[in-house]
Amino acid sequence: MEQIKPRTLSGFMELLPQQQVQFERFLNTLRTTYSLYGFTPLDTPIIEATEVLLAKGGGETEKQIYRFTKGDNDLSLRFDLTVPLAKYVALHYGELTFPFRRFQIGKVYRGERSQRGRFREFYQADIDVIGDGALDLSNEAEIPSIIYKTFTALGLKRFKIRINNRKVLNGLFELLGLKQQAGDVMRTVDKLEKIGREKVIATLTDEFHVSAEAAGNLLHTLESTDPLNALEYYRGKNNLLDEGLNELARVAHYMEAFGVPSDHFVIDLTIARGLDYYTGTVYETVMLDHPEIGSICSGGRYDNLAEYYTDKQLPGVGISIGLTRLFFVLEDQGYLNGDMLTAPADVLILPMTDDFSPAISLATALRDAGIRTQIHGEQKKFKQKLSYANKLGIPYAVFLGEDELNSGLNTLKDFTTGEQSSLDTQTMIALIQAGLKEKSKGTPIQEKESTL
Repeated sequence: MEQIKPRTLSGFMELLPQQQVQFERFLNTLRTTYSLYGFTPLDTPIIEATEVLLAKGGGETEKQIYRFTKGDNDLSLRFDLTVPLAKYVALHYGELTFPFRRFQIGKVYRGERSQRGRFREFYQADIDVIGDGALDLSNEAEIPSIIYKTFTALGLKRFKIRINNRKVLNGLFELLGLKQQAGDVMRTVDKLEKIGREKVIATLTDEFHVSAEAAGNLLHTLESTDPLNALEYYRGKNNLLDEGLNELARVAHYMEAFGVPSDHFVIDLTIARGLDYYTGTVYETVMLDHPEIGSICSGGRYDNLAEYYTDKQLPGVGISIGLTRLFFVLEDQGYLNGDMLTAPADVLILPMTDDFSPAISLATALRDAGIRTQIHGEQKKFKQKLSYANKLGIPYAVFLGEDELNSGLNTLKDFTTGEQSSLDTQTMIALIQAGLKEKSKGTPIQEKESTL
């Protein structure tokens, strides 16, 4: 039989065991943090009816979607977690309690061009708060506090949450006579950091026929280092802008009460978020030492999550982290904490007699104490067994030979210190537990000292 060369498709990430453990630690940190804020976990199908996923229309989404037929069914792989959430809330509206707070971490699929750090299959981590007809502004301030808590728990320190309000932008566009081109202007402004001021002005004037004066005035306001004060000049001239300005100031005030330090967020009027459904506060989060990476967490407020599935008014606010890309970038930049314990077991028991019963009993006692334990049962040389433990990074080994069985003591080897001692089982368990507690300190991300 001809062998097939094993390969992984481009744009799909597979991790080696140690990396997978580090990634799982990311997932666990997110789940713990989101649960701390009262969010319930949710899981929706990876495959949905195409008409459900594409209810909002085609465009770029339809070009990137993985679509196939099975019998008479037109099916697609989900391309984000927001559309499935909208379907879920509309479908189960009568069974849910509002405001509905959910988090979801799962794989999504996009058939876009694969490149370094860009994937076709990747994990997203989303949180959303959905209201029934109304949703208080305090939720728009709590979301960035969760961003802060999440990245801090992961171990990131040098990041900043940038906030804005779409009502401010839309009101400003109206005042400057740009209401008709608002969508195009907003998408162009959102590229300001990427393409620069001159190209933004050129795009506005050449492609969308915005006057040079209006484009200049717009960017002058948006780039102000004191945005709230700059916007005061326009107060009383446009109701939508006034509403957005008041909301922006309140959100910033609430964020400090939620525990977000002032040096970890900034009001940035250039943050637009290209998607049309955002209607209030919007967020982007950047790593200060790696601005070239772009936003590592983004989202915002929207007025009607499920308008394509129900007549119910369901406003919401949420954020999304492209977790696979973030993990890849952090690993690429050397941010992952290599000192954290990633072994599949804490202890490796090496039976040195034909009778495995004592080793099995000891393994049971260790597992009952919450210590992850393997028994090495392969017929290999002693050095090979030790090499197995070292390669996996297992911190402890227990030798059980005739001497140990006769004395009732266990020989424990600590691979970290190289120390070896003979101990009774309970003393050994206490020693291992204390050692594991010390070895488990730290966060998944070990941020480098800034050179700025």
